[in-house]
Amino acid sequence: MAQISATPASDDARSAAIGLVALFCAASILGFAPILVKASDLGPQAIGFWRMTLSLPLLAVWLWFDMHRAKRREARVDESPRPLAWRPILLAGALFAGDLAFWHTGIKITTAANATLLANLTPIIVAVAAFFMFGEKITRPFLVAGALALLGAVLLSVANVQFAPERITGDIFSALTSVWYAAYLLAIRAARRAGAATVQVMFWSTVVASPILLLVTLGVGETLMPATMMGWVPLLLLGLVVHVGGQGGIAFGLGRTPAALATLIILIQPVVAAAAGWVLFDEALVPIQWLGAGLVLAGVYAAQRFRPPASTSGPDKAKP
Repeated sequence: MAQISATPASDDARSAAIGLVALFCAASILGFAPILVKASDLGPQAIGFWRMTLSLPLLAVWLWFDMHRAKRREARVDESPRPLAWRPILLAGALFAGDLAFWHTGIKITTAANATLLANLTPIIVAVAAFFMFGEKITRPFLVAGALALLGAVLLSVANVQFAPERITGDIFSALTSVWYAAYLLAIRAARRAGAATVQVMFWSTVVASPILLLVTLGVGETLMPATMMGWVPLLLLGLVVHVGGQGGIAFGLGRTPAALATLIILIQPVVAAAAGWVLFDEALVPIQWLGAGLVLAGVYAAQRFRPPASTSGPDKAKP
C-alpha cells in the first residue's frame, strides 16, 4: 500500500493552526497580567525586573532541553547549526524592557481600563509596519474583521475609562506602551523568520531586559524586595506563568502566523481581563462591555478566517 505523505500546503495549514491555538492560549494568560501587577506591593519597575528575573531559571531549563534536542536532530540528518539571529533578539529584549517599564507605570498611575484601551493601538502599528518590513499584505475582509475587533476592544474598555488630570501621565505611558510593544512584536517576528527557536528568543531577550529593568528600578529609587513572603506570589506568577507561558506563546505563534493577525488575536486579553474581574472580583459588566467582548471575539474569529496571505519575501523558517 502506498504511503500518503502530507503536502507542503497541508503542512503550512497545520503549522498555522498550531500557531493560532498558541496565540489564543497565550493571550488568555496575558489577560491576567494587569490584575497581578495591581496586586503587587512593589513599584512598576521592580515588578518588571522580577517578572524577567524569576522567569530565567525556567527558561534556562527549557533552553537546555531544546539545545540537546537540536543536537540530536542535527546529528541524525547531518545538518550544521544555523547562526542565531542575535540582532533582532537583543533588540527585542531592549524593547520589551521599555514596554514593561511604560506598561507597569501606566497601570499603577491610571485605571486598568484606561491602560488597556490606550495599549490597544498596537495592532494598527504592527499591521502597517509588517506590510513595509515583511511584505505582509492586508486583505479587505481582514481589514474589516480587524476594525470590528478593535471597535470591540474600545467598547469593552470605554465604560470604565475615567479621564482625570491626575491620571494623564499614566494615560500617556499607556499609549506609548503600544509603540514599545508593537516594536517588540516586530523584532520577535524578525527573529522567528530568521530561524530562531521560541526558547532562544525568550531566554536571550529576557537576559537583555532583566538588567535594564534593574538599572531603571535602582535609578528611580523603587524598593526592590517585597515586604512579605506573600508579596512574591504575584511576582512568581508574572514570571513563570505570564512571561514564560504568555509571552512564550506569543513568540511561538509569531513564527507561524502573520504579525497583523497575531496582534489582533492578542486583543482577547481585555476580554479575559474583564471576565476575570467579573468572576474573581464581582466587577459588574454593563451591556456595552458585553457587546464589546462579543465584537472582539467575532472580529478575531473572522480575522483568522480571512488571514493575510503569506509574505512575498519567502517562507518562514522558524523552529518551535
